[in-house]
Amino acid sequence: MFSFSHLITSVSAALALASVSSVLAAPLPEVTLSRRAVSVPSPAFVVYTDKFIDANVLPAATDVQGFNVVNLSFLTLKGAFDQALAFANLPADQKAAKKAEYAAAGINIMVSAFGETDKPTTSGADPVDTANTMAQFVLDQGLDGIDVDYEDLDAMNKGDGAAETWVTTFTQTLRGKLPVGQFILSHAPLAPWLAPNAQFGGGAYVTINKNVGDQIDFYNIQFYNQGLYADCDGLINTAGAPFNGSALLEIPANGFDINKLVIGKPGAESDATNGFIDPATLGTCVAQAKAAGWNAGVMAFQFPGADAAWVSAAKGAAFE
Repeated sequence: MFSFSHLITSVSAALALASVSSVLAAPLPEVTLSRRAVSVPSPAFVVYTDKFIDANVLPAATDVQGFNVVNLSFLTLKGAFDQALAFANLPADQKAAKKAEYAAAGINIMVSAFGETDKPTTSGADPVDTANTMAQFVLDQGLDGIDVDYEDLDAMNKGDGAAETWVTTFTQTLRGKLPVGQFILSHAPLAPWLAPNAQFGGGAYVTINKNVGDQIDFYNIQFYNQGLYADCDGLINTAGAPFNGSALLEIPANGFDINKLVIGKPGAESDATNGFIDPATLGTCVAQAKAAGWNAGVMAFQFPGADAAWVSAAKGAAFE
């Protein structure tokens, strides 16, 4: 996914200069984990928010009605940026009010880790320390979970298994601090990573899913920026070369639970290099997948290109 950390306005740029300690200075009151519970949304309708919108950080819940997860982007190796930082810097009472507003509308607020500009494995970040730091951010900010948008293409393309090992350890450590049933843990892999391909010698997400798939609630699959998945057939049925086996209904044969495979698409053409499908047409693709036994949901990058009207059209008749 595209990070807008280098394009943010002067307001959010000023926020980005804040230290990590200031980000965590005003956490919400901690909830005792033994009393905390969260229902994993199924189907999941997910929207990311990275662009600066206004000082309120998150839109009114009515503007994203129909989604049940909003991912604040991004929490990076250097700390929180963009919408994740802006939310963290809100006064505690405003955070609590926004959380209550969204909870009443059935919307979970999560944070998304990394994004396209972060290279955790290549940069030598320790997966255990990184996971513990990011899990603590979730706890301190009173969030419902974390999304892992790992996009270290250099490490994955290297094919030596280091990327897969890093993500596996990172995921296991996150779950140690953010237990199943109490927090949502999603991943946002590139679609080609969910299919066997010699280019990914370590197995990419096929290996990661074997290792820790039971700890991941669902996958926000990026069906864009790959030069494929531009129509219903390529998205749902047959992806074609060079990433054979990575269309939605092909992926379960690679060891994945079909109902953890959330279809991810750009909210607007400007939100990706390629792979955009207008939401009304996407709704017909979704209907085809639903008729074939899939029921996982839809993801969009990002608000405001994807809003309540967008998700309503993308759901189409399949999720009325």
